[in-house]
Amino acid sequence: MGVVSVVVTALWAMLPAYVPNNAAVLAGGGRPIDGGRTWGDRRVLGDGKTWRGTAVGTLAGVAVALALDAVSESTSTLLDVAVPAFSLPAAFGLALGAMCGDIGASFLKRRSGRERGAPFPVLDQLDFVVGAVALATLLDFEWVRSTFGPAELGVLLVATPLLHVLTNGVAYLVGVKDEPW
Repeated sequence: MGVVSVVVTALWAMLPAYVPNNAAVLAGGGRPIDGGRTWGDRRVLGDGKTWRGTAVGTLAGVAVALALDAVSESTSTLLDVAVPAFSLPAAFGLALGAMCGDIGASFLKRRSGRERGAPFPVLDQLDFVVGAVALATLLDFEWVRSTFGPAELGVLLVATPLLHVLTNGVAYLVGVKDEPW
């Protein structure tokens, strides 16, 4: 498998996990998952993690997987790369797992004394990838095993932080995020 094929496969397969957090931001507001509870002197998660955002983000990620499946044959032909088809459990695992990874990172941020929106390098860029791959693995191990080899995972570890910084910068510039990270 060539380098282009590995990069396309990795990014294609991860698109259902790349979209949920952005969709959650656009959905905005709603009831916080932590219900306003604190642990010690800090919020458990904060107002930025809501039930609505989690639901909308998960649905958006699954919708992306379904859309990718609808164009996979023509994309494979166009790019001369066999892009993976998504099983429904894998799509759901990638989307909800991305949201859970971000929620877990929020919990760690609060425990470390960081406020909402404060940067936490590396965790901010890869939390959703870890959550997505972990939950997709639990729900459809065979799909993950056949899609993400070491090379694809390596691409994700390099490309995701770059894409994260770029997309968050754009979101900040257009006014949908309060901070550029």
